[in-house]
Amino acid sequence: MNAIDTTVRGEPEPQRMQCMEVWGGNRETNRVFTMPGLATWVFSRPHLQASSGGDVYYLSSCASGRITRFLLADVMGHGAGASDTARYLRDLMRENINLIQQTRLVRSMNQQFSDSTEQGGFATALVGTYFAPRRSLALCNAGHPFPLLYRAAERHWSLIQRPEPQPGPPVDMPLGVIRETDYMLTETRLDPGDLLLAFSDAVIESCDRRGSLLGSEGVLAMVRQLDASRPAELISNLLERILTEDTTNLSQDDVTLLLLQVRETRPTLKANLLAPFRLFGKVTDATRWNWERFGSGTRRRDS
Repeated sequence: MNAIDTTVRGEPEPQRMQCMEVWGGNRETNRVFTMPGLATWVFSRPHLQASSGGDVYYLSSCASGRITRFLLADVMGHGAGASDTARYLRDLMRENINLIQQTRLVRSMNQQFSDSTEQGGFATALVGTYFAPRRSLALCNAGHPFPLLYRAAERHWSLIQRPEPQPGPPVDMPLGVIRETDYMLTETRLDPGDLLLAFSDAVIESCDRRGSLLGSEGVLAMVRQLDASRPAELISNLLERILTEDTTNLSQDDVTLLLLQVRETRPTLKANLLAPFRLFGKVTDATRWNWERFGSGTRRRDS
C-alpha cells in the first residue's frame, strides 16, 4: 500500500488559530488554520500508517496574534522516543511564543539534541517566524530541505537558500551534531498571495521515472507545473504528481508538508489590547465579555 492515497483529497474545515496557542505533534493530520495575515495547511502521515512518526510539526500564535511561528523537524527514530522529542519541542515553542527573534529557540533545540546524543538524538529542522505587521518572514534551517517560495506578483516559484556562511565556526548544522552551532537568519518580505512550501526529506528523496532522486530542484520543477492560485489543492496535487513518477515514492518514510499563504488580514485592535492579559494568563470570561460588549460593539471570537 502506498504511503499516500486518495484520503488527501478534499479540504478540511479551516480552524482559527487562537492567541497563545501551540498546536502540532507527530501524528497523522490534514488540517487548515487561519491566523492574522496567514492561512496554513499541514499534512503529515507517519511511515507504515503508524500512530506517530519521526516528523514533528508545530504552529504557534503569540498573545496579540502578530507573531506566527512554525516548526518542521525530521527526528531520527519513531515511536515513544520521537513522541518525547515532540513534547519537548512543544514546550520550547510555548516558551518562545511571544519572541520575534527565533535564534534562541533553535539554539535551545540544538543543545537539547546534543545533550541526548548518547540516546541517538539527531534531527533536521526548519523554523520560521512570520511577523504580520511587516509581513516579514525569518527562517532558520538546521540541515533541512530548502523550502519553496512563490511570488504571486511574478507568478514564480524559487528555492529559499541561505546566504553563504562566512569563514568561522560551523553554522546551520542538523540538531545534535555540534552543540555550539550557530544558526543564520534568512529574512524576506512577503506580499498577499505569496506562498511558502516546506516539506520533510521523503519528498526530495522520491525518484523520477528514470530512478534518479528528485532533489530540491526536481520538486521545484514539479511545483512550477501546478496551479498556485488554488493553494488548498497544492499539497494533494504535488503528492499525486510524485506518485505518478514512481508508485513506491513516499512509502519509505514519514511524509509531512506545510504550506503558508499570506493574506490581507492583520491583527485586530482587540487582540493587541488583550495581549498583556493573555501573556500573564489573566483573561477571564468577564474581561472578554466586557471588551466585546463595550470595546468592539459586537461579540466575536478572540483572534
